[in-house]
Amino acid sequence: MRMRSKLFFLIWWMTFAGMAPEKVFCQPKEEFIKVVVSPDHSDWNYAVNESVRFSIKVLKSNVALEGAQISYTIGPEKMPAIDSATVAIPESGLIVDAKGMAQPGFLRCTATFKYENKTYTGTATVGYEPKKIKPTGKLPKDFEEFWNQGKMQLKEIPLEPVFRELPEREAGGVKVYEVSFNNITGKIFGVLCVPTSEGKHPALLEVPGAGVWPMYGDVEKAKKGIITLAIGIHGIPVTMESSVYANLREGALKDYWYNNLDNRDDYYFKRVFLGCVRAVDFLCSLSEFDGENIAVAGGSQGGALSIVTASLDSRIDYLAVRYPAFCDHTGFLHGRAGGWPFHFQREPHPIAEKVETSAYYDVVNFARFIKVPGLYSWGYNDGVCGPTSTFSAYNTITAPKEIFIVPETAHWTYPEQEEKLADWLIEKLTKN
Repeated sequence: MRMRSKLFFLIWWMTFAGMAPEKVFCQPKEEFIKVVVSPDHSDWNYAVNESVRFSIKVLKSNVALEGAQISYTIGPEKMPAIDSATVAIPESGLIVDAKGMAQPGFLRCTATFKYENKTYTGTATVGYEPKKIKPTGKLPKDFEEFWNQGKMQLKEIPLEPVFRELPEREAGGVKVYEVSFNNITGKIFGVLCVPTSEGKHPALLEVPGAGVWPMYGDVEKAKKGIITLAIGIHGIPVTMESSVYANLREGALKDYWYNNLDNRDDYYFKRVFLGCVRAVDFLCSLSEFDGENIAVAGGSQGGALSIVTASLDSRIDYLAVRYPAFCDHTGFLHGRAGGWPFHFQREPHPIAEKVETSAYYDVVNFARFIKVPGLYSWGYNDGVCGPTSTFSAYNTITAPKEIFIVPETAHWTYPEQEEKLADWLIEKLTKN
């Protein structure tokens, strides 16, 4: 069963997110030594000011090691530790008591153990009334005006789509194409999968996680009668050799998320956010589209882009989101964790222009305008798109919403989470 679950996850990840296989292997692997950190509440949730008791064990071949020398730290997520120690662990496990947080947020215990020159790590992050977390950033007065102007500029640019069939990727009554179309500047490239069955079909826009990668498309959902479009965001073809993307990751597109953060009109993600709207334009232009049912989905950067797209484009009917990035950028300026890409984590006194620009690109502010049903999923142990930031966005959403939390997951998901997201999307899009 475990092998089948891992195989399902591998296939689903490559298809649902349209991502490159390199991204798949961020999934944690089984290890010989395990450091297990557990809280004393089974749901990992606590009331404000309630103390927590962490249990720490070290397992070798699933048997507890007595006398293992471990180091642990305890503190608010991504903040300095408030407690730390290096101790020998008894066979029954080490118990560490920690004082509760005085306000909603997340408290993280991380333990490390060195064995034969390798360090093993275990983490447990507990939530203190996480659904009461509020964002630190403010909504700019002209936020809607700014993005409406961008969409108006986009409308003046002809779509001019180009299709290149990829017969080697086709299977089970699905046509596959690399496509491109005009964006506000440059082009958007993606992989389009279209069912060949008769009739009109719903559509799913799949937006990518961070980085520079090839795209493979989502043939599996297309087999179920859903048009899928997996897009890249960098204005370059998405079917080139992997080495091309590797060179760009370390060259021209390295750390692209910082480019021009001091100018809201020139920041890298302006064309990215509007490019997602343009991708919806493209899907709606297809003769095979049913004209009614369309969803957007993604994780991490793609989770952010899903919320942004659903916020900016009223044609979106549903969204499925995994651990969204770009949430509550200014958290670090208020003594708590902010979201990826951690704009102000190491810049406690940034120039005012960067802070101002970040507000126009903060997913929290887009979340305020979501009007359609969404399914959201992440874990408390995420060290990339941490739960303090993701809940700050989730809690601002007033539209119908469901959340599926698996506390122990980090910047990855279990097959059960992926199955739930996929099944939810398919059910919503094909219910008619």
